Amino acid sequence: MHTTPTQAVVLAGGQGSRLRPYTDDRPKPMVEIPGTGTPIIGHQLSWLAAEGVTDAVVSCGHLAEVLQEWLESADLPLKVTTVVETEPLGRGGGLKYAAAHLPEPGRPWYATNGDIWTRFSLREMAAFHDERDATATLALARPRIPWGAVETDTFGHITDFVEAPPSPFLINAGVYVFSPAFTEALPDVGDHERTTFPRLARERRLAGFPLPQGAYWRAIDTAKDLTEASKELAAQGHH
Repeated sequence: MHTTPTQAVVLAGGQGSRLRPYTDDRPKPMVEIPGTGTPIIGHQLSWLAAEGVTDAVVSCGHLAEVLQEWLESADLPLKVTTVVETEPLGRGGGLKYAAAHLPEPGRPWYATNGDIWTRFSLREMAAFHDERDATATLALARPRIPWGAVETDTFGHITDFVEAPPSPFLINAGVYVFSPAFTEALPDVGDHERTTFPRLARERRLAGFPLPQGAYWRAIDTAKDLTEASKELAAQGHH
């Protein structure tokens, strides 16, 4: 019996120092995607709602009140609860703290980093997670390398130039499906990506879901990412 999660945690506490000056007066997820009039988190919440999520817990940190004000005034497609860490708990502790506010602790849940802007089928990812009986599943992206690559032959002659080739490595795309058991596996304080994830990987309880071919994915880290995102939007003809 596949249970598609209906609850999610959005981790929106980051400083976003590389996105300054945009983040001087707002947290990173509140930065607007140019040309859409909507902050990153607005795009995320409508995506989650479209994928069947009815309840989201937004974990705030840096300039939390700006985010909370926006969430209160916006017309959102799902029910949102905000949590603020009173002291820094680290990435894993923060995730555990946010998860404690999910309406159904005994059921699976999604999580996403607050600076990821993406579109793919979360339902497919949840089915993949179930089929592998995983405790946690990470979405995996293959980003394009931001430089042109040079191909050479064994003798050392350059044979070709490739503009922005796909990376040979898959990376953690910042979108997750977690089983209820995952919450207890999280540290109260500290970074789960250094503790919980490697342990689950050793136990073969961690799955990796490659993003479908052609799926839109971008981490909004720098001002350049914002520009690129709006260019791609224009190319797709979305509004």
